[in-house]
Amino acid sequence: MGVNRDDEASEADTEADARHGGGLTTGEVARRLGVAPTTVRSWDHRYGLGPAAHTGGRHRRWTAGDLARLERMCALTATGLPPAEAARLALGGTAPAPPPRTAPPAPPAAPERSRAGSGLRLGDVRQECKGIARSALRLDAVALDKQLEDAIGEHGLVAAWTEVIMPTLQAVGRKWESAGERYVEVEHFLSWHVSGALRRHAPPVAADRPGATTVLACVPAENHTLPLEVLSAALAERGLPVRMFGGALPVESLVAAVRRTGPAVVGLWAQSRTTASRPLAQHVSAIEWGVRGARRRPVVLTLGPGWAGQTSRGLPHPPGLSEAVAVVEQVVHR
Repeated sequence: MGVNRDDEASEADTEADARHGGGLTTGEVARRLGVAPTTVRSWDHRYGLGPAAHTGGRHRRWTAGDLARLERMCALTATGLPPAEAARLALGGTAPAPPPRTAPPAPPAAPERSRAGSGLRLGDVRQECKGIARSALRLDAVALDKQLEDAIGEHGLVAAWTEVIMPTLQAVGRKWESAGERYVEVEHFLSWHVSGALRRHAPPVAADRPGATTVLACVPAENHTLPLEVLSAALAERGLPVRMFGGALPVESLVAAVRRTGPAVVGLWAQSRTTASRPLAQHVSAIEWGVRGARRRPVVLTLGPGWAGQTSRGLPHPPGLSEAVAVVEQVVHR
């Protein structure tokens, strides 16, 4: 989706107000930094990072200099520095002691790359990704829940997942892989809160309708359930009955679930090629249900990167969430 020009103009006007003494509200500052307003107020009360100049009226106003100081606080805390030490440096305007001459400091990051204030390379993504990544790195549950709710509420479930949540999850995953087991807690923390946001957003499960149910499960030995959770929520949002079986469902249990529910669609998620099994998908697609003379078979969707190169005719492999939703709707309504 494109950038709203009116929003750009409004943001530019607000920045101009800050530069010329008008100042920003605490809420506006929080949105710029990608943190919760309570975090900004906490930094003010605990560390004295509030506006340098006091103005009349009930609402405090933050100048461009105040904002720059908070941006420095964000950058320092995101590197792992304790908040009190980061605040001292932000207020004093001094940098940490330089490393020994034998280990010169690294060159500054390229300014054209969008970052989450943490070294997470996010690339060309929505602004919300920065705030979500910062909150995850700080293990700030309150801010993270609010940002996820706002993203889903503003963009809708499918767009929020595709353009905000998934790019942030991928960035955290890349950071974990490249940091030698560091940031594992951040990935788990973020995944858990995303899962909670999906459950809160999804409407009540729709009642079963013969031939309209979708069964979702991870293949045996696969435990990455989050992509299926968002698909389940998206289908429930459209009033389509879903039965979610989660991670690593044994073959016998998967077959039993298909026979008992008589689904129109079965979605099988595989994150890795080592867990994807084309014979399993073909076996499930051959299961028949219904009364004699009107037997039906489910359409099996092979979901996830693990199926790359393993799909075959009759086993659709939608590349993303919106495509998966569209296939399910087409099958159910035909």
